[in-house]
Amino acid sequence: MKIKVNQFVKSHKPASHGGLYSIKNPNQEIVDFSSNVNPLGCYSGVKKFLRKQLDSISEYPDSESRKLRSNIKWYTGLNESQIIVGNGATEIIYNFCLAFLNKKTRVLIPIPTFSEYEKAAKLSGSKLLFYKTMNLNNDLEEFIKKIPKNGIVFLCNPNNPTGVLIPKRNLLKIVRHAKKRSSLVFIDETFIELVPESNQSLIKSIKSFDNLFILRSFTKSFGLAGIRIGYALGSKQIISVLQKLKIPWNVSNIAQSAASAAICYHHFLEKSNRLIMKENNFLTKSFSKLDKFSCFPSSTNFLLLKTKIKSKTLQKKLLKNNLLIRDCSTFRGLDENYVRVAIKTRKENQKLINLLEEM
Repeated sequence: MKIKVNQFVKSHKPASHGGLYSIKNPNQEIVDFSSNVNPLGCYSGVKKFLRKQLDSISEYPDSESRKLRSNIKWYTGLNESQIIVGNGATEIIYNFCLAFLNKKTRVLIPIPTFSEYEKAAKLSGSKLLFYKTMNLNNDLEEFIKKIPKNGIVFLCNPNNPTGVLIPKRNLLKIVRHAKKRSSLVFIDETFIELVPESNQSLIKSIKSFDNLFILRSFTKSFGLAGIRIGYALGSKQIISVLQKLKIPWNVSNIAQSAASAAICYHHFLEKSNRLIMKENNFLTKSFSKLDKFSCFPSSTNFLLLKTKIKSKTLQKKLLKNNLLIRDCSTFRGLDENYVRVAIKTRKENQKLINLLEEM
C-alpha cells in the first residue's frame, strides 16, 4: 500500500537547535553554552513550590490554563481573552501558522533568525521572503518596503542569534505599515525579559493594533526549558482562533503551576539581569582580545561570534573539554564562520575564555 503524505509534510526538515541532546553521547558534566537559558537557572522558590504539586500528576490539567492566564493577566495587564498558553513557545508558532497561513500567504522573515518561523510557515505552503540583515535597525526603511499585502511579518526581539534589540519606535513603524497593508506582525519576545535596563516590549500596544501578536516564553527568562511552557498575547479575534485550534490538555499541571510560581517570583529577573549585564561586558571585552574571534554587540544573554576556526571544528574541540557551544552554520544567512555562546556565570565564562585563548 502506498501511503499518501501531505506534500509540505513530506518535504519538511526539522530545524537544528542547541542543547545537550543536540549532540551524541551527552553527559551532565557538559557546560551548555548552546542554550540561551537564564544563567541562574530556575529560581529555588519555584522548585520548592513544585515539590508540593506532585499529587496533581494523576489529575487532568485545566485545558484552558485559567489560573495561569489569570496570573499572566496580572503580569502583563491584558485580559484573559487576549492570552493563550502553549506547550512551549514553539507550539504556538506552529499553531499560528496553521491558523493564519496558506499557499497564497506571503511571509517576510529577516535573517538570520530563529529557524522555526520558516519551518512552520513552510508546512502551510506559504511563499517565503527573506531579508538579510545583521541589524534591522540599520535597514529599517528598506525592510518596511518589503512588507507584503495580506501577509505575515516575523520578528524576533531581541533577535536570536544576533542579540540585536529593535526599539519600540522602529517596531511601531513596522506594525503601522503592516496594518495599512492588512498584514499581521508576529513579534517573538522570548528574550525581552533578559535585556538589562531596557524595556522595548510592545505588549501595551496590543490594545491599539489588532494586527499585532506577541510571543513569550518561561523557558529562557525563568529557566523552565525542561517543562515546556510559553504564552502569547494578541487581539481577542486572533486568540479565539488559536484557542479553538490547540489540542486539549496541551499544558500539564506541573507546567502551569511552575509558570504561575515563576510569575510570583518575577523579581528574580532583576538579579539575573544584573549578572547578564556584568558578564556580557566581561565576555565582550575578553573576546575583543582574541585574534581568532570577533564579537557582535548583544543586548541580551547570548553573544554571536565570528570565528576564523570552522564552527563545527571549534564545537568539537570545546566538547573535548566538556563545553558545548552553538554551531550557527544551520541558521539561514550564516555559515561555518559563526558560533553563538550563552552568557553564564563568571566561573563558566572564564573557563570558556581560557580554552579559546589556547586555540
